[in-house]
Amino acid sequence: MKAILALEDGRYFEGISFGANRTTQGEACFNTSMSGYQEVLTDPSYRGQIVTMTYPMIGNYGINALDDESSEPHVRGFVVEELCQVPSNWRSQESLDAYLKRWNIPGIQGIDTRALTKHLRTRGAMQSVITTEMTPEQAVEAAKKGPPMSGSDFVKEVTTTKPYIWDPEDLESREWDVPSPSQNREGGPLGAFRSLVETRHHIVAYDFGIKKNILRSLRQAGFRVEVVPATTKASDILSRNIDGIFLSNGPGDPSALGYIHSELKTLIGKKPIFGICLGHQLLGHAYGGKTFKLKFGHRGGNQPVKDLRNGRVSITSQNHGFAIDPASLPSNVEVTHINLNDGTVEGMRHREAPVMSVQYHPEAAPGPNDAKYFFAEFSRMIDKSV
Repeated sequence: MKAILALEDGRYFEGISFGANRTTQGEACFNTSMSGYQEVLTDPSYRGQIVTMTYPMIGNYGINALDDESSEPHVRGFVVEELCQVPSNWRSQESLDAYLKRWNIPGIQGIDTRALTKHLRTRGAMQSVITTEMTPEQAVEAAKKGPPMSGSDFVKEVTTTKPYIWDPEDLESREWDVPSPSQNREGGPLGAFRSLVETRHHIVAYDFGIKKNILRSLRQAGFRVEVVPATTKASDILSRNIDGIFLSNGPGDPSALGYIHSELKTLIGKKPIFGICLGHQLLGHAYGGKTFKLKFGHRGGNQPVKDLRNGRVSITSQNHGFAIDPASLPSNVEVTHINLNDGTVEGMRHREAPVMSVQYHPEAAPGPNDAKYFFAEFSRMIDKSV
């Protein structure tokens, strides 16, 4: 069936529908990762967005339950150049097309994703529509009426409704590995798993749209994690017998989350805190700083970041459309990392309190593992603060 991707500036692309045949609206953006489309689909940080994958063929290794980053996909729509019709991987349980149909999410294939990406880089991320039901003119008008990402609060849609302990039986956090008869590891139909270290620290993780691999990485680093809703009060957090606080990734505009800023401001200096992505931006607001919307965001697994403390460069996984204004930060907050492509703030550390944050995703999924050391660094920061 014919499908249309229409942008609010009047440009549109004609292609072929896959997934659900219907109309959807969201902010058009692009991700440069060569693999990991399932993690992209199920990342809550993509709530409210129509995502274009720049890699030309998507779907070749199918979908499997172990690679989900949350309980459901969060993208509004999915754009690819070529959809692989017959996935080939021993872990595959269904095709990408069948998966999107099951979740009623529309996709479009057969369009020039290179031209679309260049257009978004030039004009910026913008509201868009995927449809099998409208004319191009109608779709453009629908895109123009879409609510802007600035000012949006999608956290309330993706956060947990009640606290829970992550992986109490230590089954979901085990590191997956290729089956090997010569290694003494617990196996299963989908692979083998490495044993976990014992827990050393009990922390609370604010769920602003947290990914499963973040929780896995925290447990693999020796943390017992209690996940709490985004609306949890600072007094509730401090009443618990915990060693530290983690602030997760999430969707939307960080400046629209004033109800979270005030609680985080209360927590600074009370317990060691580590924030990533949206959690990093929310700390910026809690410090008294400001954020601004990037032209087309950083989304993919190839973002170079420099650690200003030692000159080390890491290739990182990122997914965000907003950034911290360094000029708005107070003098007791140090910028520790910058993006080498555009100089934006990628990391901060409080000069007086045990608080650190990074804009990127140390847990990858998808992406490189260059920055996974931050989970161990968080553990050492807790040890030093005792």
